[in-house]
Amino acid sequence: MQQRLPSLYDKPIMFAHRGASAHAVENTRESFQLALKLGATGLETDCWVTLDAQVVLDHDGVVKGGILSKLRPKKISEVASSELPNSIPSYDQLLRLSPDEVSISIDVCDTRAMPLIAGSTSDKDNPGRIYICHPDIRVLESWKVLYPAFRYVNSIRLSKIVEGPERRCADLAKFKIDVLNMHHTDWNGGLVSLAHRFNIAAFSWDLQHDEQLQTAFLMGVDAVYSDWPDRMTDAFNKTLMS
Repeated sequence: MQQRLPSLYDKPIMFAHRGASAHAVENTRESFQLALKLGATGLETDCWVTLDAQVVLDHDGVVKGGILSKLRPKKISEVASSELPNSIPSYDQLLRLSPDEVSISIDVCDTRAMPLIAGSTSDKDNPGRIYICHPDIRVLESWKVLYPAFRYVNSIRLSKIVEGPERRCADLAKFKIDVLNMHHTDWNGGLVSLAHRFNIAAFSWDLQHDEQLQTAFLMGVDAVYSDWPDRMTDAFNKTLMS
């Protein structure tokens, strides 16, 4: 096995995608807690804003069940937090169950969530461990100015970067955006090195199999996202032995 190339971080972050979603119901407190037990060093989720301005964690932003079980599915934005099923956790609950050393990656699906996240995150919550993800670099730029304590992630596919990856990395560096996050099939060793040349971390998502994970670690990515926290841990340990 080839030698592992250097990362920007001392150790790449292993984000459990929606918690340990391969083993438990995704985006639940139980899934997040299981992910930590299985070795994840980061937790990933998506956030939405309820009718009463609470930030909650769900993938699709559509809810059914709870006291709404006899009604058609509704957008979370149309539902008060008290009406949501107990299985949908809040951002505040995620903070409480995550030790300070655990990174948190949040796809902000409703931009109204960002000021609410900032307002409920204190210094003792260590906002520097929280990675705010969005596909629009201009949105990220504005948030970086308003809420500089967080880290910011441009999550996008390579095919959507019309100006090319070098120009994108230069712009991310200019606006002090911390991370470029792309699908694992978009990355190669040259692109990881390119991002690092601009001091931009390279995050890679949707790595579900051992070979994919080991390849990503060996090319020097700074974080991976997987439904399988146990596989992430095993794959990283194998690369350490290479």
